[in-house]
Amino acid sequence: MDGQRQLRAADSDRETTAERLRVALEEGRLGLHEYDERLGRTYGARTYAELDEVVADLPGPATAERSAVVPAAAAPPAAPATPTAPGTPAGSGASSGVPATTSGPGARDEVAGPEAPAEPETRSRLLGLWMPWLRVAALLLPIWLIGVITTGHVAGGWPLWVLGPWGGLVLMQSVGLIGVDHGRKRSDRRR
Repeated sequence: MDGQRQLRAADSDRETTAERLRVALEEGRLGLHEYDERLGRTYGARTYAELDEVVADLPGPATAERSAVVPAAAAPPAAPATPTAPGTPAGSGASSGVPATTSGPGARDEVAGPEAPAEPETRSRLLGLWMPWLRVAALLLPIWLIGVITTGHVAGGWPLWVLGPWGGLVLMQSVGLIGVDHGRKRSDRRR
């Protein structure tokens, strides 16, 4: 058993550990700074023992019934072929100006190239991160502007003391979220 821990870890093992860290961050078990530090150690780990040290104080993966994290939704079914206009040869795709695609296992890759928009789950999580900040900004900035207009001087730009650090933290979380999702997509493509 001890010899197993000294074996070299694969990229998929590092991705699994990174996913456990992401779940622990979302559950509030880790702070952002500690998550970042552990994520760096995860991707620098060479053996299973080093990966185990990163998650030693975290509970194991929860069962689906006990987990508060919602699993990702299945991919939507392929869209039906668009009808052609009268007088246009079938399958040419000229009626809509969009190239005709086939349905099947590879159809999604043809339509969604490397510049595909973010997944709906990622969008909703980003929106969840930014909405509280935007609401507070929408409240503080008009109050500050009314003060500037009525007094005639800028008064130090006090909303920036709240919105600046908070916005920086939310930006780092957003970048981390997008990076984790991008890494997951890359590992899914390799399979």
